[in-house]
Amino acid sequence: MEIKETRIPAVKLLEPKVFEDERGYFYEAYQKSVLQEAGIEDEFVQDNVSKSCKNTIRGLHYQIQRPQTKLIRCLKGEVLDIAVDLRRSSPSFGNYVAFKLSEENKHSLYVPVGFAHGFSVLSEEAIISYKCSDYYNPKGERGIRWDDPEIRVLWNVEKPIISEKDRFLPLLSSIKEEDLFT
Repeated sequence: MEIKETRIPAVKLLEPKVFEDERGYFYEAYQKSVLQEAGIEDEFVQDNVSKSCKNTIRGLHYQIQRPQTKLIRCLKGEVLDIAVDLRRSSPSFGNYVAFKLSEENKHSLYVPVGFAHGFSVLSEEAIISYKCSDYYNPKGERGIRWDDPEIRVLWNVEKPIISEKDRFLPLLSSIKEEDLFT
């Protein structure tokens, strides 16, 4: 597995070695020791899976209490995966990185604590799997509106399908200091 730096160094792109033949393919999607060699020490305690249709946007979500590191991959289809830096002390605060994750490229994205996460579905449907370093805590759940004019995420979808909850999340500029990371 090759672990690559991104424009925001805390976020990493993982590219597995894929072994293919006439039967199909095999790859290691996760190996704790490889991540540890790259300085990623997180213990993952929960796995989540979501299925979404084309043009769906999920996010931008994060937890302020019991924050989660996430390791995301796309098992079916293709998504544009987004990580927004919410660390006030970071020079990249309010900036984001975006990567296409797909069944075809088999890449994973490591999103550490201090980032909001979201994705848009580029294929007819997509199945996403992600490991989390802490348990879901509804009381600590926060988010930023998907179309925040300060962040300006380019989601690459024609007619966004957005949940009622995500549609009314606050803008980054109106989030309280205590609901961001240091």
